[in-house]
Amino acid sequence: MSERAYKRTNVYEKADEKLLGDIFSYAEGYKVFLDEGKTEREACAWAKNAAIEKGYKPYKFGQKLKAGDKVYYDNRGKNLYLIKVGSANIAEEGIRIIAAHIDSPRIDLKQVPLYESDNIAFAKTHYYGGIRKYQWAAIPLALHGAVALADGSVLNVKIGEDENDPVFYISDLLPHLAAKQNAKTLGEGIGGEDLNIWLGNIPYTAAKDDKDKTVKENLLKILNEKYGMKEEDFLSAELCVVPAYKAKDIGFDRALIGAYGHDDRVCAYPAFTALFDEEQSKHTVMVVLADKEEIGSEGTTGMQSALFTDLIDALAFSYGVPSAAVRANSKCLSADVNAGYDPNYKEVSEPLNSAYLSCGAGITKFTGARGKSGSNDADAEFISFLRKAFAENGVIWQTGEMGRVDVGGGGTVAKYVAKANIDTIDIGVPVISMHSPFEVISKADLYEAYLACRAFLK
Repeated sequence: MSERAYKRTNVYEKADEKLLGDIFSYAEGYKVFLDEGKTEREACAWAKNAAIEKGYKPYKFGQKLKAGDKVYYDNRGKNLYLIKVGSANIAEEGIRIIAAHIDSPRIDLKQVPLYESDNIAFAKTHYYGGIRKYQWAAIPLALHGAVALADGSVLNVKIGEDENDPVFYISDLLPHLAAKQNAKTLGEGIGGEDLNIWLGNIPYTAAKDDKDKTVKENLLKILNEKYGMKEEDFLSAELCVVPAYKAKDIGFDRALIGAYGHDDRVCAYPAFTALFDEEQSKHTVMVVLADKEEIGSEGTTGMQSALFTDLIDALAFSYGVPSAAVRANSKCLSADVNAGYDPNYKEVSEPLNSAYLSCGAGITKFTGARGKSGSNDADAEFISFLRKAFAENGVIWQTGEMGRVDVGGGGTVAKYVAKANIDTIDIGVPVISMHSPFEVISKADLYEAYLACRAFLK
């Protein structure tokens, strides 16, 4: 093919022994992060501890920053800002921003969750983000989260990850009795109110009153003895169930990783590790690990919070320059995943404009749905800037859309960053079976996303 023609490059085809070793070594660290950070709270804590080990200090509003400072801002334990102040003129050069999110689709417990039916104790749930509900039945689940007790103390919960822990469960019908269920559409097979978590089966036989000889009462006894919890403590709890299995290599060649939570921790990990490793950058850099992206980036810990621009204002104040000038000259990578091209479902993709596994980090110029509704749609000049940076640093990348026109679509944090007058584009790792309990990515794409982040920060 002519050198003038555009074509994708398979990373593994180009990889020598050293690059292959780097790819596989980097993936091992990422798998640890995945297994230890299955919720936004856990991912935030993991990244924060990694930053502290790299010399980052807590930031307080009113504190003036200077070149060389490395600080973090922990927003309610679910949203983390990492800032490294460079020597470049912040008014003229702006800030290099990488924004990823650390929340993933899951199943949350309701505030009044516990009930019993026919000698089984259950928890009622409300799913979080876009899931295909049938995928969450008949798999092992772990209970994660935090419970704020009446005395103000906070109990961190993680049950189902240790080899000796129990796991939890959502039931499905056996095929012998599923004739009516089979007649429903795939999306209607299991309803939202059917995602009830199995918690126990043994009644509290020591009760003096028959009405207390229930499975629910025995469950409350266990919770009280082991964790000091009462039923009303669920009112001030953030508990969810996530898949109980760990990240695993896929295939005889181990080129792929299957795990829960690639969306979007597969972009968050390259973002903050690139920040730690790119020591030569003269730019002021901000890495954002955001919450609530899966439900529209809402609330105090999402990218629509004023905290994002508040921190930019604080940086501008430190240098006595207008915040508007800093934002106008800043650049942002909205680091989020894209739909990987799946040969089993070719009909939903447009081959020329899809992101393929192992062909590098995927740039998505626009997201949204139908006529680009809800999209940022990055400027051509910004893409040209990235092309040059990637070429100079040997980054393998590709371009891709979120499926065929009118078939689907999606959104990221890009449009919220762009509203602050900051050049922004989506870049990330192609994912197979996105939003499922076991997503798949390529180790090569993960590593190229890391290299892309480093090239952007230089």
